[in-house]
Amino acid sequence: MADPDQADKPHPIKHVAIIMDGNGRWAQQRNKPRVFGHKSGVQSVRRAVRYAGQLGIQALTLYAFSSENWRRPEAEVGVLMELFMTVLTSEVKRLHKNNVRLRIIGDISRFSDKLQHKIREAEAKTADNKGLLLNIAANYGGRWDVVDTAKRLAQQVKNGELDVNDIDETMFTNATCLAGVPDPDLMIRTGGDHRISNFLIWQAAYTEFYFTDTLWPDFDETVFEQAIQSFMQRERRFGCTGEQVQGTDA
Repeated sequence: MADPDQADKPHPIKHVAIIMDGNGRWAQQRNKPRVFGHKSGVQSVRRAVRYAGQLGIQALTLYAFSSENWRRPEAEVGVLMELFMTVLTSEVKRLHKNNVRLRIIGDISRFSDKLQHKIREAEAKTADNKGLLLNIAANYGGRWDVVDTAKRLAQQVKNGELDVNDIDETMFTNATCLAGVPDPDLMIRTGGDHRISNFLIWQAAYTEFYFTDTLWPDFDETVFEQAIQSFMQRERRFGCTGEQVQGTDA
């Protein structure tokens, strides 16, 4: 549980990213259609957002729909789009009330005009909020993000707006979907798999990973806290030695 004595102190974790996996398997274990798991997973999203806000974490990025998820059965994709629309409609008031700023990252151009409008509407409503930044990755892929960023920078070079020699890691980072957001300190994947599935591959260069067998609809504050405690026990060296990090290098 969150320590009330730490409430006014900056949390050592600024940004948490979560791959929300296991909805379908959770439903199948209960002899329910996969969409039942997706709908149940919305409750876990609420819990994660609420807990991250309580801890004072600056940003939470959730992998909701990857660019590869279009390969799923057409009926399931259709239901996911409907669920996305419903959740945007029902949750934006809750997010706004709790001072959460919502941002959708990914190539939304493939979504219906109606869904794109709902996304822009939700982002605009919460744009001035100063609490948790909630990034929802929808039709997002890490490789797409890198290629899209490279294309836009290349176009600026072609237009004479940018010298190619000025492009460095900082500039590239500031042109990605998560421009202005600290790289994830911690990435959590539920569902038992040990891979990042094309999620934030540029931003996760020095991210700490936590994998859990917990299926997403069962993800709660206890599992979230376990991930955080695992992170707190690690030493982040960023290429330095342990002695340098601890300030004991002679």
